[in-house]
Amino acid sequence: MTGIPLHRTDFETMLSGHGRKEPVNSPGHDTLPLESREGGDARSGATSSIAWGARTDVGLVRGHNEDSFLVQPPVFAVCDGMGGHAAGEVASSISVQTIGARAPIHADDVLLGAAVEAANAAVIEGAAQGLGKPGMGCTASCVHIEGSKVAVAHVGDSRIYLLHQGTLVRLTHDHSYVEELVDAGEITADEARVHPSRSVITRALGSDPDMYADHFTLDISAGDRIVLCSDGLSSMVEDSEIEAIAVSSALPQTAADNLVAAALEAGGHDNVTVVVVDVNDDGLAEVHRRQRRRWLFDAGVVGLVLAAALIGVSAAFVNASWYLADHNGTVAVYHGVQGDILGFQLSSLSSTSSVETKDLPTSVQDSLRDGLRVGSEEEARVTIESYRDQIDADKSAAAVTADRSKTGTDTSSANPATPEGETDGGRQTTGEGGR
Repeated sequence: MTGIPLHRTDFETMLSGHGRKEPVNSPGHDTLPLESREGGDARSGATSSIAWGARTDVGLVRGHNEDSFLVQPPVFAVCDGMGGHAAGEVASSISVQTIGARAPIHADDVLLGAAVEAANAAVIEGAAQGLGKPGMGCTASCVHIEGSKVAVAHVGDSRIYLLHQGTLVRLTHDHSYVEELVDAGEITADEARVHPSRSVITRALGSDPDMYADHFTLDISAGDRIVLCSDGLSSMVEDSEIEAIAVSSALPQTAADNLVAAALEAGGHDNVTVVVVDVNDDGLAEVHRRQRRRWLFDAGVVGLVLAAALIGVSAAFVNASWYLADHNGTVAVYHGVQGDILGFQLSSLSSTSSVETKDLPTSVQDSLRDGLRVGSEEEARVTIESYRDQIDADKSAAAVTADRSKTGTDTSSANPATPEGETDGGRQTTGEGGR
């Protein structure tokens, strides 16, 4: 959704009742050291995984600073206020406070975007409650850094850059009229910097209850540097110069100071705020080591649990299993399952029988060779008895057949058969009537 186009200058004229104030510091005046300048602030610090430096300055034209920044490791944000005196700074202040309060614990870009959207609602509600002035608003660009991930949420024309292996990449897309012209190919990026409508933004906090934030997550590497800034830097200093300063500045606070100074040297037409965050080599490596140790520990615990469960299940299965197999030519009963693990047999001989395997059908012999599973020891014995009974029955039937064959042979030898209707000499007989 695209919000109503907002023009920073129109906001200030409408809400303050007069035009811009006379410049408090013009480019022609000697530039004071950053630390001694009014309307500025700086923060720096470090943890085991990141180091940061932040600087905000009123600039050389504006009478007050409407920018606000958030340094709440691992969450960082820049908000550029608009709406004139006692309005833009209120909107940006409400936003950074709300983002800080609503920021997620982990680098979740969806939740980080929701925090920005909550800040939008807070700015609108603040204006309704008499804080600042109706129509005040601000941009919001924020990051949440966790290990090798950075979650990003963004609204407006403040920017987030990533310096990776000496190359500066812009991560965010300006929500502005001139950016739309650049996207459409109607003007170039250089032309956008001097375009008369360069101050018109198409999405901001405080202008639309249904405003939504762009959000995404990126992989980062040890040694990467993240730069967040208001358009007081990006509108005054080209990306190539931002890259050169970011590369040449050793410390994040030095980088932030040098970037602000570059914006002032270029004219300082707007408030300028810069937050620089370095992803430390040692810190990121430690995060990875902790993650690996945790993964190995968890995997080990899971493996032990699974192994114990498998052993338990296997033992129960083996203990409840019985099978019949050949043992020295006879059918025997085995307790367990046929086979071995690492040389350990999974079965033991329980009992033998007098039933000889060779007396059984070929199909049964094949089953015994592979191990014929039975439900219990009792079933094994019943099966063996059935084999014995079958063998005995087969032997009895064979004996009877043999006896019959022998008897039939003896009878045939003593009384040769004479065909019916024939007499000695081959003469035909017709019964009594033929005599």
